[in-house]
Amino acid sequence: MEHKIKLIPGIPDDDNREYLPEKLKESEIVVNENGNNSQVYPKNLKEMKACLIDENEDTWYEYVPDSYDPSKKTPLVFSMHGGIMTGWAQCIYTSWSLVADREGFIVVYPNAHSRRFWQIECERRLFKQLSEPNDEGIYMHDFPDDITQNNDIRIVVKLIELMKGKYNIDEERIYMQGMSLGNSMTAMIARHCGMHFAAMAGSAGPSTIGLLFDENDQPVNAGGPVPVWQARMEFDQAPPGSEDNVEDVVAKNREYWLRINGCNTLPELKIDGENNFAFYKGEKADFVFRDVKNRDHGQTFDEAELVWDYLFSGTRRKADRSIEYMEPNEARKGDEVVIAAADDCEYIWINQEKKKLPAKSMLWQKLKYHGLHGGAIVRGEYCMIPASFIADIAGAAYTEKEGWAEIVMKDGRTLQFARGCMGCTIDNKVHAMLCEPIERNGMLYISLEWFCKEILKLHVSTCNHVMYATDHYSLLSVNMARLIRDLLR
Repeated sequence: MEHKIKLIPGIPDDDNREYLPEKLKESEIVVNENGNNSQVYPKNLKEMKACLIDENEDTWYEYVPDSYDPSKKTPLVFSMHGGIMTGWAQCIYTSWSLVADREGFIVVYPNAHSRRFWQIECERRLFKQLSEPNDEGIYMHDFPDDITQNNDIRIVVKLIELMKGKYNIDEERIYMQGMSLGNSMTAMIARHCGMHFAAMAGSAGPSTIGLLFDENDQPVNAGGPVPVWQARMEFDQAPPGSEDNVEDVVAKNREYWLRINGCNTLPELKIDGENNFAFYKGEKADFVFRDVKNRDHGQTFDEAELVWDYLFSGTRRKADRSIEYMEPNEARKGDEVVIAAADDCEYIWINQEKKKLPAKSMLWQKLKYHGLHGGAIVRGEYCMIPASFIADIAGAAYTEKEGWAEIVMKDGRTLQFARGCMGCTIDNKVHAMLCEPIERNGMLYISLEWFCKEILKLHVSTCNHVMYATDHYSLLSVNMARLIRDLLR
């Protein structure tokens, strides 16, 4: 029997501008911004206190849903808060408690041991800069070189033992997810202690490149392969201290786990609304990349649902530390219909396969110059590929001669194109295209975006001169555009 999720109406505080308003605790007040969205404080969330590792009292929050069955082995999820936040805040800023209501697992939300800031590691060269105290409280603790002496890792270890003694925990199904600084904490634990968890996930907390790779560009890792979920927000920034641009940081953080997990084959791509996914199969462990269009630093409210459905629900870590995959709630499958392309690339992406183009794609600009006294304004930029290949995509017949081409579609529609002519004909009627056909390399090129929209009736999204076409609503994000371009070069 499936247990139902029950949403509780809140009291919106639309005037709130605080990062973490303390009045949300144990109240019905909710706040929303483009990085974090809250729910009503759950009645089953219990605050716990004890001295776990030293004389300083620690605080954590346990969420045991009404659907918990003590007679059954139960998964345990750790959810790690962002910087200068708390365990209870992480609970209300995520949907873990709601998913737990339906699925029956237990969630623990620890507080950082000291001043609401996890004892994460950084490149030693950056420590002085990142540990300088400030009024916001966003500065690093010193950290031990021996990871077993890290205070917050010791707390996690202690809490695992405590939860196993208190509840019927499935030792093969212990997971961790974190947001922002909590993502940094989760990633650190994955790099050093990943072999003790069934899967790890994080949102909006990439590491500096120098922390992940040594001077020879080799991954620095002691925890071994682990199924990993990386979520990034399109409007996010590079981590403090980074000298690299954010796209490069995101790409190298992804590369790190692709190499550790042995993900040597092409991913499957899926874009569903603002959610951009790349699903990788690894020889040692799988990896999921998610980029969220039009989103600022933080985590989406459905992050927990997506992490559970696509990854956590289908993984376990056996006693011998091997990874076992089960059927997840949602299959990690890409879009069945997809055409993706980028300018200046030798390949194109067709229905989850990488195809060689007869010649490189190119970018063409549609200009406005009349009345501008010799100047020009760019009104559109389009990825152009050989019309012969576009016909192949559609399974159509193709004829080309001296700057003229004809495509006969499988449904009988006949299209005619001519070099330099903005108009084409469709069944002997004139239609204006997005831009004129051009001739390069002895071949006629036309706009792939126009063909996908007008002829194939697909939904097309573009970002940074990368195009993604599929049969449903989808919005291509910055980091997914970068991923696609890297695949097609």
